[in-house]
Amino acid sequence: MSAISQLRAWWAERPPAAGAAVMATGIVSVGLHLTGYETLSRAALALASAAWLALAADFAVRLVRDRTRWAAEASTPPGLTAVAATTILGLRLSALGWQELAEALLALSAVLWPVLLFVVVRHWSRRMPGGVFLVCVATQGLSVLGATLAAAVGADWLAHAALVLFWLGIVLYGVAFTYFDIREVVRGAGDHWIAVGALAISALAGARLVAAHNVDAYLWNDDDNGVLRAVTTALLVLGLAWYCVLAVAELARPRLRYDVRRWATVFPMGMTAVAALVVSTALDVTWLDGLGKVLLWIAVAGWLVVAAGAVRSAAPRGIRSTTPR
Repeated sequence: MSAISQLRAWWAERPPAAGAAVMATGIVSVGLHLTGYETLSRAALALASAAWLALAADFAVRLVRDRTRWAAEASTPPGLTAVAATTILGLRLSALGWQELAEALLALSAVLWPVLLFVVVRHWSRRMPGGVFLVCVATQGLSVLGATLAAAVGADWLAHAALVLFWLGIVLYGVAFTYFDIREVVRGAGDHWIAVGALAISALAGARLVAAHNVDAYLWNDDDNGVLRAVTTALLVLGLAWYCVLAVAELARPRLRYDVRRWATVFPMGMTAVAALVVSTALDVTWLDGLGKVLLWIAVAGWLVVAAGAVRSAAPRGIRSTTPR
């Protein structure tokens, strides 16, 4: 078998959870941009964009040629990474000033979101892994991108839609928590960290909505803005607390073997860092800026470790050598 054929075979085996790699790389790019490391940020954006295009093509091909497999994969929580990854990529492109492209990605996400959310929730069961929280992540991803674009292009209706999605995302988090198997904290393969990422992206959505109100004071009244600021603060505090709990659990019971679900660990790490940085600016909490920078470099280190693991896991399948035995 040729190297190209082996690469295609390896790629065909990638599960929907591979979308978390795009989410992780995209949010690390956002964090690097916020802290002034533009060259590194754009390099990460290039990787995230290439991976997103490859996964999008694979998504479309399976939808057309193998609908049975597509439906089976779309009904699992990782299927929602298609929505979340698209919104994260749109968030970074918006920061570059490419608002039209970001709007197109928002529209695509908005079309996919209700369909995938419906089929995923239909197949929920008790004692699920951390991927169950992707219902919140995907919803808040739409809220974050919507609020960001609302501030950028002055679309009030988009800000109000983002606010509705923000509250819906919080409700979905609470519902998802009732299905989450808490034992995953000490035995999960990596996706249990999405419990943190969902809170962090919720805090980020709240901060973006506050920032949108700062641009247009007529979006909602001061009382509503005060509630939004308080809830955003609470979400970030809860996210940081969860982060500490899961970090301690990782140290107490190390799980060092590579698993594709480890990308779902890097994403919450990066998202928590970005949330701290954005909340620091939106709510004028200066000490969060330093914390966000520290958490960002932890996320970058995590990205490098997981990326190295991904390369090593691919090599034994024939990509490194084509010599017959």
